[in-house]
Amino acid sequence: MTSRTLDELLADGVRGRHVLVRSDLNVPLDGSTVTDDGRVRASIPVLSKLADAGARVIVMAHLGRPKGAPDPKYSISPAADRLRELADFPVAAAEDVVGESARTLSAGLKDGEVLVLENVRFDARETSKDDAERAAFAAELKALTGDAGAYVDDAFGAVHRRHASVVEIAALLPAYQGDLVRTEVEVLRTLTEAPKRPYVVVLGGSKVSDKLTVIDKLLGRADQLLIGGGMAFTFLKAQGHAVGGSLLEEDQLETVRGYLSRAKEIGCDIILPTDIVVASKFGADAEHEVLAADNLEGGRFGSTGLGLDIGPASAEAFASYIRSANTVFWNGPMGVFEIDAFAGGTRAVAGALAESEAFSVVGGGDSAAAVRTLGFRDDDFGHISTGGGASLEYLEGKELPGLTALEGK
Repeated sequence: MTSRTLDELLADGVRGRHVLVRSDLNVPLDGSTVTDDGRVRASIPVLSKLADAGARVIVMAHLGRPKGAPDPKYSISPAADRLRELADFPVAAAEDVVGESARTLSAGLKDGEVLVLENVRFDARETSKDDAERAAFAAELKALTGDAGAYVDDAFGAVHRRHASVVEIAALLPAYQGDLVRTEVEVLRTLTEAPKRPYVVVLGGSKVSDKLTVIDKLLGRADQLLIGGGMAFTFLKAQGHAVGGSLLEEDQLETVRGYLSRAKEIGCDIILPTDIVVASKFGADAEHEVLAADNLEGGRFGSTGLGLDIGPASAEAFASYIRSANTVFWNGPMGVFEIDAFAGGTRAVAGALAESEAFSVVGGGDSAAAVRTLGFRDDDFGHISTGGGASLEYLEGKELPGLTALEGK
């Protein structure tokens, strides 16, 4: 089955109707300041379409991982404030999720107005493993919409979660796929079904264990798999190299050796860094030097040195592969990009992608934050995913409950 689209909902008419929208406002914060508003900006087109058509819009979203109870540190308010600053429609914010504030403000909505509910994860039922508890919470969310409500899922970053505001609500209201979710699925389908070759995948981040399944799947699809970030040290160790005090997952060494062996058999090149920026400690003031990847304990810091970025030769090699590709998927930074001394590898990958004419996808999460932190614009890339975990699970071939829920209507 295929999901009904937002355009179909708009064609049916939404003026005067309450439309419950699952958006992704899970933004990084520094206190109460939004440090990367990419997800807020990505939510605006669908909310604008609905508001312009006269809908009374109620936005559901989560932020962080509160423990099923209100916690000021995880309030949705900073994201709602940023939405209000960026949007050209009126935005109100409830003080709770389905309590008195939410009920009063939703009942008072006028055509074209938008209400943001408080963090849905402030209610423990949102993420409960008990189906009945999630269904009960969804029923209270539905009640905010009155008799003619509808539901739009526009939060791709949450479609891999079996949560009440993603799955159960879709069984209670006429459900539609938001434009952002539709675009994400179309982009990722291109990567899985018919990527134009050469197809280069760049994987980074801290842990190889976070990406085991996607590596397994991509070995049969990609032409080159470029490995950077903290996960590279498990690969280097699997090849027999000492890695000093760098991040290492000993329990994954045999699995990684299997990947290296299999890659040779099927003709997929796994490209590892040939040099590493090694530091005396983790910090902006750390002394550091560039060492060959097969000599990481041979420098000033010996066996205690920390690898915090791929080196300049590796960065240029990775950039060269990217420039020669016709399709590129990138997930995970090449180093500790938040510290300038260890941002060179990530900057080189982002720069090569920005210059490339390839179909390029930046896989959300830390990768999206990195390109913005380093001064790149969203439109420098073919597509920046709003869902790091969801995009990886899609590429792994897993069922995404939020997508299945929309197809089941």
